[in-house]
Amino acid sequence: MGRIRILLADGQQLVRQGIRQLLEREADLEVIGEATDGVETVRLARELKPDIVIMEARMSGLDSIEATRRIRTELPETAVIILTTCEEEGYIVGLLGVGATGYLLKSTRGDELVQGIRFVRAGEFVAHPLVAQKLSKRAIRRPLTVDSVEHLTNRELEVLKLAAKGMNNREIATELGIGLRTIKGHLMTIFSKMNVKSRTEAVLKALKQGWVRLDDE
Repeated sequence: MGRIRILLADGQQLVRQGIRQLLEREADLEVIGEATDGVETVRLARELKPDIVIMEARMSGLDSIEATRRIRTELPETAVIILTTCEEEGYIVGLLGVGATGYLLKSTRGDELVQGIRFVRAGEFVAHPLVAQKLSKRAIRRPLTVDSVEHLTNRELEVLKLAAKGMNNREIATELGIGLRTIKGHLMTIFSKMNVKSRTEAVLKALKQGWVRLDDE
């Protein structure tokens, strides 16, 4: 695997410079662009096709939820890590719903950010403990349940359809030409969005809702 190509998105130049300097010390990380607002973030993501976008939670011009939705819909192989100052639960859940794959605090240590980038690139979901705690508490009170297939990205729907055909993770990875860990990451996001605990529950729910069919080509 080559270097992880990263697009930085933050309205403050000093923040971007600090993150760039931190990441460029790592041989496997490469910052390929910087954006100052949501509109520019989406435009550069389309143009540069980074592996990961690191975006602050509160972007101007186009909010982070909509920017993330557009990036994940148009570029399903591009992951989005949100840097937050511990936003309210509803905003975090909104970002989760559109496919963000990491939530880290701006106060996160440099080595934790670097490790989080590598985990996300390997298909894992990462969240700072304080953010994870907020999500956990909210899930107990009011589980996150998608009510429309549009809440799933194109790639997530592809994975779900192949799972409905009885394919295991390795077979799905081979069929889609992507890594096994990436498939596991997609399934974890699907489970979170659908409020289920297993692929069987996800498939049954998707079939019941009519999102997938056993005879889908």
